[in-house]
Amino acid sequence: MNKELIIHSSPQGVQIALLEDRKLVELHNEKIDASFAVGDLYLGKVKKLIPGLNAAFVDVGFEKDAFLHYTDLSPYAKSLLKFTQLSINTPVSGQPDFSSFTVETEIVKTGKINEVLGQKPNVLVQILKEPIAAKGPRLSCEISLPGRFVVITPFNDIIAVSRKIHSGEERKRLQKMIEAIKPKNFGVIVRTAAEGKNTAELHEDLNNLFAKWKAIQQNLSGAVAPAKILSEQTKTTSIVRDLLSADFNKIVVNDKQLYLDTKAYIQKISPEKAEIVSLYSGSASVFDHTGVTKQVKGAFGKTVNLPSGAYLIIEHTEALHVIDVNSGYKSVSNNQEENALQTNLEAAEEIARQLRLRDIGGIIVVDFIDMKLPENKKKLHEAMEGFMHIDRAKHAVLAISKFGLMQITRQRMKPEVNINTQEMCPSCQGTGKIASTLVLEDEIEKNISYLSEQKHKFLNISVHPILYAYLTKGIVSKRRKWAWKYNMKIAVKENTGYHLTEFHFFDNNEEEIRL
Repeated sequence: MNKELIIHSSPQGVQIALLEDRKLVELHNEKIDASFAVGDLYLGKVKKLIPGLNAAFVDVGFEKDAFLHYTDLSPYAKSLLKFTQLSINTPVSGQPDFSSFTVETEIVKTGKINEVLGQKPNVLVQILKEPIAAKGPRLSCEISLPGRFVVITPFNDIIAVSRKIHSGEERKRLQKMIEAIKPKNFGVIVRTAAEGKNTAELHEDLNNLFAKWKAIQQNLSGAVAPAKILSEQTKTTSIVRDLLSADFNKIVVNDKQLYLDTKAYIQKISPEKAEIVSLYSGSASVFDHTGVTKQVKGAFGKTVNLPSGAYLIIEHTEALHVIDVNSGYKSVSNNQEENALQTNLEAAEEIARQLRLRDIGGIIVVDFIDMKLPENKKKLHEAMEGFMHIDRAKHAVLAISKFGLMQITRQRMKPEVNINTQEMCPSCQGTGKIASTLVLEDEIEKNISYLSEQKHKFLNISVHPILYAYLTKGIVSKRRKWAWKYNMKIAVKENTGYHLTEFHFFDNNEEEIRL
């Protein structure tokens, strides 16, 4: 699978398109003034405890207080509170080595929020979910700092290896390697990208993350809540960090500074891939040049068409998303069951893409075309799981119910990407209604009457082809009636560039007459 990243920078922010085999699968937007992004660290002030929800509302500087549930406190919440207070009260120059920090006992899983945050302290928190609709951010106290090959988690000494690394020998090798280079009080999660990497590469990645943790300590010194302590990397670098692999073969950037930053970052994490970054300097938009704009126009909207002629209807309600699959005009066989299966399989692939592309989260209900055979329903379920396998968001796909519905849950991390691909009709201005023919005819005649009073002897009326046909039909056409009535020469010409009710007047020299 070939992967490409197209990056379009503008004064409003940065848009990032991920293409797999030339097909758009992810679209990210990063505003210039972006804040409260997933992964950002804030010093928050606990404002209100809600025992009934076993949760707290925390002020992190957003217009609405952020939400922190007990289950997101982390077992090491007491250690985090102690570390936060110690760092705030210690000058930058006097911050101690974290490996000498004394870790407190873990909190119990079934505890109460007021047992831990009863004093309403300042606490270091990480954005777990961005603000969505009327809700503030969701927070976590389980601090994690992701790198290219590893993720570090402070206040513990646990080492975990990604389950996607299937080789038992490789898992043991990586575990022993991390044990040898990991300092005290840091847990390490080994990412899938670490497979086959040597000690030097992992050590460098760890050192970069430890330096980031040191910066957190220093930024906490003297900080007053609410305050941002550390930002997650830009969308561009975080996407490159998480997705860069052997399949990646092109990154196109339209901004010189962003191009230099991206190339420098890749040079740092994967030098052999630095040459895949290129600077686009054409006059057209980089999205237009690479075909991304066309794909966006075709992929977003209520209706999504499929190659077979089948189509999806995607609708959003307050509680869930509903996707309806409708059959197409092409048939692979004369067997209705086989046609339904093939259409459903085609729709399943597009649905998996749409979930990633629009970043749809929560509950998704899909109404596939009815199939009778249990084995076909099983094939569809397995295919859907396969198409969803490459989705980085946590998800679950349930088998088709007796009502023919498939239920999917997908992790919601940020607001859904929603792009309006419809354009306002220039004739009706979005109302769905235009002036009646009689009113339009009367408006044109009023203008002719006025121009007649201004001593014009020749008029050329330029109109839409449909309006042209109406004004010139019959032996005694509207054009002839006006010419006789106002004693002037009147010609009507059609212009396909006009909208339905648009018209303009020109004189004998083909110059437009301004009314």
